[in-house]
Amino acid sequence: MFACLFQSQMLLNQLREITGIQDLQVLQSALNVCLQQHLSMYSGLYCLTYSCFYSRALEVSAEENAARMKRKRCEGSGESCSPADWIRQEDCPVGIRNVGNTCWFSAVIQSLFHLPVFRRLVLNYCLSERVLEKCKSHSEKRNIAFMQELRCLFALMVGSNRRFVDPSAAVELLRDAFRTSEAQQDVSEFTHKLLDWLEDAFQLAANGNNPEDKQNNPMVQLFYGTFVAERLHAGKIVSNIEQFGQYPLQVNGFNNLDECLEGAMVEGDIESLHSDQPVSSGQERWFSKLPPVLTFELSRFEFNQSLGRPEKIHKKLEFPQVIYMDSRYLHKNVDQTHGRRGDVKRLKDQLTVLQQKLEGYKNYGSGPTKYPLADMLQYVLEFVTTKPTNVSPASVPTNPSVHTEPSSGDSRQDPFSSTQKTPIHKPFTQCRPPMEVPLQPAPHSVTEEELYFVRSCLQRWRAEVENTVNELKASIDKVSQALEGMYSDNSLCQVSYRLHAVLVHEGQASAGHYWAYIYDHANKRWLKYNDVMVTESTWEELVRDSYGGMTNASAYCLMYISDKLPYLIAEDTDDETGQALKGMDSLPSILRSYVREDNRWFQQELREWEEQFCQAQCEEVHTEKPIPEEPQNPEQEPNPEPAQEQTNEMMLTPAMQGVIFAIAKARQVFDKDGPEAGLIKAFHEEYSRLYELSQEETTPQQDPRLQHVLVYLFQNQAPNRVIERTLLEQFGDRNLSFDDRAVSIMREARSKIRLIKPEDMDMDEYLQWHDDYSMFKTVFAYLLTGLEQYQNGKIREALNYLAHAHQDNSVLLRKGERKGVDQSLIALYRIKCLKELNENAATLFKSPDANDVAEAMTIMNECIIPCMHLMVRDSVSQEDLDVIELIRSCWCSYLGQDMDDSLQEKLSEFLPRVLDCSAEMVVLKEPPKVRKSPHNLCSRLTAVMESIHSTSVVTVK
Repeated sequence: MFACLFQSQMLLNQLREITGIQDLQVLQSALNVCLQQHLSMYSGLYCLTYSCFYSRALEVSAEENAARMKRKRCEGSGESCSPADWIRQEDCPVGIRNVGNTCWFSAVIQSLFHLPVFRRLVLNYCLSERVLEKCKSHSEKRNIAFMQELRCLFALMVGSNRRFVDPSAAVELLRDAFRTSEAQQDVSEFTHKLLDWLEDAFQLAANGNNPEDKQNNPMVQLFYGTFVAERLHAGKIVSNIEQFGQYPLQVNGFNNLDECLEGAMVEGDIESLHSDQPVSSGQERWFSKLPPVLTFELSRFEFNQSLGRPEKIHKKLEFPQVIYMDSRYLHKNVDQTHGRRGDVKRLKDQLTVLQQKLEGYKNYGSGPTKYPLADMLQYVLEFVTTKPTNVSPASVPTNPSVHTEPSSGDSRQDPFSSTQKTPIHKPFTQCRPPMEVPLQPAPHSVTEEELYFVRSCLQRWRAEVENTVNELKASIDKVSQALEGMYSDNSLCQVSYRLHAVLVHEGQASAGHYWAYIYDHANKRWLKYNDVMVTESTWEELVRDSYGGMTNASAYCLMYISDKLPYLIAEDTDDETGQALKGMDSLPSILRSYVREDNRWFQQELREWEEQFCQAQCEEVHTEKPIPEEPQNPEQEPNPEPAQEQTNEMMLTPAMQGVIFAIAKARQVFDKDGPEAGLIKAFHEEYSRLYELSQEETTPQQDPRLQHVLVYLFQNQAPNRVIERTLLEQFGDRNLSFDDRAVSIMREARSKIRLIKPEDMDMDEYLQWHDDYSMFKTVFAYLLTGLEQYQNGKIREALNYLAHAHQDNSVLLRKGERKGVDQSLIALYRIKCLKELNENAATLFKSPDANDVAEAMTIMNECIIPCMHLMVRDSVSQEDLDVIELIRSCWCSYLGQDMDDSLQEKLSEFLPRVLDCSAEMVVLKEPPKVRKSPHNLCSRLTAVMESIHSTSVVTVK
């Protein structure tokens, strides 16, 4: 028996290392369930299979994952968040939660997961029991455990009902391999370690007997290629073949990806198409075998020796969506490429001569200032052809407002003659220069012969210059086109690679944020994967964020895939039907069970949330006041005057007025047929009025839903039982006891309410509809108060109200389009507030006054950052993304500036929260109580909307 226990303990230790599950109680629980299926514990220890145990361990792991997701989500977003925020939308990819400086992990894993060939490799990864028995080393067991965690993560990304999944288990295994902290500067080392582990794990599955033979390793086949390095030694060419995975490329000194490749692959004296200086060295490299997935690592980080710290290279670098690798980089085309490089050198020399000649014509002259020669000839021609005059420039009056009347004699009298008239001052509008004085410079005298000779020469010379310039431009264009097309003919454009993913880094070398743009091959679109956020994007947005040069964001890794290998992006197909397998159907059975178990836990979690939410709402509903006993004596009537005095304000509301008017219209029926008939008549009158009101069009100045709850119910197609009871309770309001008729109808309505049985009315449903309407009015009150505060210059208060309005309104809109308010107005002014507050905070942060700096920190921590995190958690729009990126760029720009250590420390405190909006609890400052009576909201809406479209602020008392 002792031997059995010893073997059981050994088995548990082995399974802990293999599966990565560290909790011995969980492993023991799974082991006991499996052992119950065998005849005895002793025999079960020997016949227990790896697949049997792992199946049960996956179920336990699903429970752990659900609990971890619930725990992490509550820590990051608060207990009060709606569970609907975490439900995956149909056909939307799953995000990955940031569990603490792991945005790099999300970017790398998403780019690999959305490569179908790699996803299949991971999901179908399996080791035989024979191989498992041979895995003795710690690294082998760790790699197997990591692969199993990655399989589970990929399975959840395929079939989970969650909006995002938690990668903690896989990330912790990676982190355990390093003694350093979680600093982001280790991202490159983390990434290489990740790929190394994947290669080692697949090596065990590919060829367990010979770890050195990696020909059958799918990771090597997919991501690794070879190049030939050649150099001249003692008059002979010496070459050797080397393997590469992620190929590093320098960014400094180059403008595009082709220039980077030329600089990296060919280190001899070559002529680049666009570089002014040839690259000099004694070695050339040529790709001899290209992998199906070609990954370029852009070296955007370098160590500054003088400052003793790493720095990021923000230089712009362009890259295409399709690149042809056989144009100048393949070893099989070495002779052809060498010949074309000679042609490139000849064309560049020719282009240089042509550009120098053209420059001489465009900038002519021997002095410091130069002008186009054709223009100079034209100006001289204009001077020569200007009508000459014999009037001396000295005769031109110096005062344009003084005009000298000529004598009655010769009009061409010498202006210097002593005989002159007294100046006559005339208005400025009547002053004109003498007609004989030319408006432009002109020669004093030109003979016809001179004019003919000079004009013919200048016109001929100018025509010759223009023709020469046009010929030079045409030659330059021709040579430039020849250069551009040097490697573009069909013979050198057969090996095409298409861009699959771009991994982007924003920030500086010591801090920043990572995300990925990945091409959706099935739907022909770009998607942006930013931790838990997955949004549709465009090539223009990718270029803006990835090329660099403008902001702190730029690509650091490019992943291209071969255009000639369709299996790379082909989905799984059924062997019998040939139909594409999607979602859960594409998973192995064991992982399918794992995902279903996790989804079951998620559904249970949603139910718990819903129960807690409903319970909290029910506790907030005010209990109905006790109805006073009706008098025993029918002749004894209650005194309505006190109630009327207490409720005059309520009776003025549109809802109460409608009920009063409906009772008045039913007066004849009441007097003829009694209270019940009167109630029915008044009920139909009010029902019809409110239904017609619900059909009115909503305008910016008026929303019919604010006037009555029934309009809200009608427009949202509430059940008839909810609508009827709501209106019946309006007629049963005790405040209607202002005359005998109203009291009788009120009592009749209450009697009918008491006749409604529990099985006839779901009170939870009824209360939920009224809770929604109450929240709808609250949203409107927050919105209007926020707009009023914004117009009065109270931006911080306005943002708080607008943030609450947007948050509550999002909950309503998920239940129905007409249940909430149009988000555009809220979002517009929320963005305006964020921009103004951020500018204010940025200005205060640079102030030398410590109080101003503290105020800037308060604005960021209490207003801007919580609002940004809330925006990221919700369905974020493009406008929201733009303002978030604006704020991030604003504060990231401070990283490169010189500032005090105290400011640096304060910046480092909140900047990670600005860049990473996924791993923090969203806590908005609770706004004060707001007025939300329908009558008040209607008048305030009209006033605010008129104010928005006018130049003055309108207030409502």
